[in-house]
Amino acid sequence: MTEEKGSKLVSGLVKWFDPAKGYGFILNEEGGADILLHANVLRNFGRSSVADQSRVTVWMQPTQRGLQATEVVSIEPPLSEGAPIADLDNGVIEQLETLPLRPARVKWFDKAKGFGFANIFGYPDDVFLHVEVLRHSGFADLIIGEAIGVRVVEGPRGLMAAQVTSWDRGTEQGAPSLRPCGLGDQAQDVKDFLTHVAE
Repeated sequence: MTEEKGSKLVSGLVKWFDPAKGYGFILNEEGGADILLHANVLRNFGRSSVADQSRVTVWMQPTQRGLQATEVVSIEPPLSEGAPIADLDNGVIEQLETLPLRPARVKWFDKAKGFGFANIFGYPDDVFLHVEVLRHSGFADLIIGEAIGVRVVEGPRGLMAAQVTSWDRGTEQGAPSLRPCGLGDQAQDVKDFLTHVAE
């Protein structure tokens, strides 16, 4: 691993993270004590949560209270096979990277209910967010108003997120966005970026 100014670059799996408590722990792959992951460090990376068993790479340093992550470098979602929910077939999952990444904000999300909704910038319709899609994307929870990136498909009941990313991914240079326009133009805009999952 790389070392810099008393910090060390390490990778490990998230043991658990509780957004309500504001912290969690990463299993130390080098052995020894777990690494504390504080919500502020995660927020600096553009996330409010991370799913258990996600692989994270962080800058870590020893403190009087133990090992602590000081900066998140990357997050990889937990390993899983197949589609996260029945409305997303494996063909969509295999083609996720070809779908445009849209900047959006969380309208609301209820982890206990297992779903919520987001709004894509410049587009009026709500986008359905399923808790399993979040988990497959490496998130554990979302908060109202949180900025995210979404890859959207048309499901049997309307627009739904097939993938959720941190906000900075949704605003990357070259990531196309839906333009504000009249209703007729919006219909064409939707056709330009949606994949039909179910009729």
